[in-house]
This record gives sequence, C-alpha cells and structure tokens, in this order.
Amino acid sequence: MDYGKSGAPKGPKNQPRHNEHVERGGGKSGAGNRSTKAELLERMKAAAAAKAKTED
Repeated sequence: MDYGKSGAPKGPKNQPRHNEHVERGGGKSGAGNRSTKAELLERMKAAAAAKAKTED
C-alpha cells in the first residue's frame, strides 16, 4: 500500500490566499503602495539629513 497517496491532497505552497496582496493597488501590503525611485531617494536624503542634524 502506498501511504504517501492516502489522506487529503496538500495545497499549493508559498502562494498568498487572497489576490489583494498580489494585485497592483491592493491592500496594505499590496504593490500599489510602491514609491517611485525618486521619492525613495528623496526620503532617504531627508532621513540622512535629519540624522546628521541630530548627531551634531
């Protein structure tokens, strides 16, 4: 008897259960909240300037 074939089938692995996480413009962790590279660089420069200001 092949015991590996008994029981319920296993579901797909490493896939989100809901599509709102995959679709663009989705929920909180969706891809729609993605910033452009220019916005990201601007935020990084502002954070670095604020850190340099507090260290002085």
